[in-house]
Parts: sequence; structure tokens; C-alpha cells
Amino acid sequence: MKKTSLIALASVACAVQLSVAPAVAQAQTAAPAAAPAAAPEASPLTFNIGAVTEYRYRGISQSRLKPALQGGFDVTQGAFYLGAWASTINWIKDSGGKANTEIDIYGGVKGDLAKDTAYDIGVLTYSYPSNGLNPSANTVELYGALTFGPVTAKYSHSTSNLFGFANSKGSGYLDLTGTFEAAGLTIAPHIGYQAVKKNGAYSYSDYSLTVSKEISGVTWSGALVGTSTKAYLGPTKQNLGKASVVLGAKYNF
Repeated sequence: MKKTSLIALASVACAVQLSVAPAVAQAQTAAPAAAPAAAPEASPLTFNIGAVTEYRYRGISQSRLKPALQGGFDVTQGAFYLGAWASTINWIKDSGGKANTEIDIYGGVKGDLAKDTAYDIGVLTYSYPSNGLNPSANTVELYGALTFGPVTAKYSHSTSNLFGFANSKGSGYLDLTGTFEAAGLTIAPHIGYQAVKKNGAYSYSDYSLTVSKEISGVTWSGALVGTSTKAYLGPTKQNLGKASVVLGAKYNF
């Protein structure tokens, strides 16, 4: 169930300008200044690696309230993008399956509609190799998002069963997320609702408040995360949706 999972890097450039006095007193004109070097083009391929004290996705712990390692890559070409991301997990084995890794593959198109208004449309596949659950935990979702200034509204719709729930094709997740800058921090409040079709007892709302900051090339984050449900339990009856503080670090390169 799985990802929104956390965690980003920025690069710093320095420029040095040198000036040289004429070497010959008799020179009537100065030599023309050299044209400034063109800034290198940003690579269309980026990678990321990180760790979190707990992997939460849509408010539910995927790692049985324990730490997780994560990483992935993204390729961007104009408005189109493609990427993959992976995380260690525990919930498949806790449910009687075999997989201990989640692998997400996604792609789509995004761009601007007008000033301060943008769109993002794509498809996301959640894969749990050899998970052994019946129905399979593997899930495919279509998603669409609209951003207005600092606020993004997004809807995700499953075209398969949702994370192993039987007869749950057509489940949907609607969320609203803000991104604000203040005092050098990025503050991101979030609220969402997961509807699990034909499994209403597992439908729920979730919330989070994330604060992040880049320091020395690493984005550090802290988030208060919680849900309205007690239906998602670990092997010793842990409430996997309980309110919790999640810390993380992520490096992009």
C-alpha cells in the first residue's frame, strides 16, 4: 500500500570573474571580453536515496512501525517523466506473503495550464515481487492532479484490486496538499481519504504535517502522521494507522 511516502537536494554554483589590465601601455583598445561560459544543462536523469524512521503511505505504516531504506530514479524529457522507486516493507510478510520490498514504476505528463496553475496526469504500478498473496498485492492506479498556487488536489483511481483487497477494483484516493515556505523551511500540510471499494470497513481518512529543510545537500524532514482508522493491524495487534512522528533524510544526485 505504499509510498508517499519522504525526503531532496539542491546544487550550489559559484562564479569567479577575473579582470586583466592591458599588458602594453601603447594599446589603443582593450581586447574584447570573453563570452561567459554557458551553464551546463540539467541532466534529465536524477537519483535519490534515503531512510525514514518508519515508512508511512496514506497514513498506514508499511514497515510495521520500523525504519525503512528507500531510493529511486527519475527521467524527465520536456513535459514527460518516467521513474521508479523502492522501499523495504514488512506488511506483505505480516499478511502471510513473501515480499519484503515494494517497487513502484510510474510515468506521466505534467505542465502549466495558466499562471500559478499546473496539471499532472499519469499511471503508477505498485509491485511486490513474488508476494504470494491471493488476491495479489500488486496494484495499478491512474492519477490526475491540479495545482493552484501552493495547493495541489489529486485523485488516484485503481484499475486493479487495491493492495490485495478482494473485489476492490475502482477504489479511489482523494487528497489535498499544501506547500509553503517560511523561515527557510518547507511546510506541507496534507489531508486525504482512501475509499476501498466493497471493503468499506477499511476506508479511512489520513492527515500529516511535514516540515523539511535542506542542510549540506541532504533534505531532512519531520512529519506528524495519523489516520482515522484502527482497522489496519500488525502481527501483534499494533495499530498501523496510529498518530506518529516520522523522521527522514533524502539525498538527490
